[in-house]
Amino acid sequence: MKNILVPTDFSDNCNKAAELGIKMAKLYDAEIHFFHLMQTPVDWVKLDKQKEKRYPETLKQIGTAKSKLRALEKMAEKENLKCLTFLEYHVDRKNILRHSGHFKHDFIITGSSGTKGIVRELLGSDVEQLVRKSNVPVIVVKEDEVTFPFKDIVFVSDFIEDVSEAFKEVLSIAEKCRGKIHLLRINTESDNNSIALGLKPITNFLEKFPDLQDYSMNVYNEMNVETGINTYLKNNEANLIAMCTHGSTGFLGLFSKSIAEGVTNHSSLPVMTFRI
Repeated sequence: MKNILVPTDFSDNCNKAAELGIKMAKLYDAEIHFFHLMQTPVDWVKLDKQKEKRYPETLKQIGTAKSKLRALEKMAEKENLKCLTFLEYHVDRKNILRHSGHFKHDFIITGSSGTKGIVRELLGSDVEQLVRKSNVPVIVVKEDEVTFPFKDIVFVSDFIEDVSEAFKEVLSIAEKCRGKIHLLRINTESDNNSIALGLKPITNFLEKFPDLQDYSMNVYNEMNVETGINTYLKNNEANLIAMCTHGSTGFLGLFSKSIAEGVTNHSSLPVMTFRI
């Protein structure tokens, strides 16, 4: 991890994402970029200084955004990190991915607000567009306070489709944080196997990682994946949830037969996703 992007709207959760980004950049000795998109009433980049004065409220908002970006930059500089800030106009979330691709970021960390749970909150939102279309891992920071380094990372999958590349990213973070990985498979109503049979795909998957030592294997029988995650979190410690998504089907599309409910507030932890 050499280059981290933190898109921000300066909300509380985005500020927590910025703090996490700085901590992760320090751990990895990485560069960090803060990026803010702003809606303007006209194509701002084409205005000269004289015409900008016709929009005093926009000028004020731009000044505020620059000040907040500078504050984030100072936070990074205090940790002796290389930091760049970017302010772009016109709120088009594709701009974030174009920007990320241009600078070859290998990680994105951002915040998402609301209290409706992971899936319900992200569906149809700007953050979900990042999750669906980003070619690099995305961490979404939610309501819960972020505990870092991540000591307990829950990796959720059916472990049937090959998720090895995503797991390598999780493994890298766990090693840096000296954390434990908890592999979690949810047997849904339409896939209601015994616990022993449910463990078999995980055991087969782990054959690809013979050196992995600090881990646990967990299987829950629930009607849907979201309920299974919640049940696990009620009984186990976790600092980060990690899972894969297909770009075409969206969040949890890899292994959820259908998404009937959003993840409840019990799982308002940071969520890391990988598009495969």
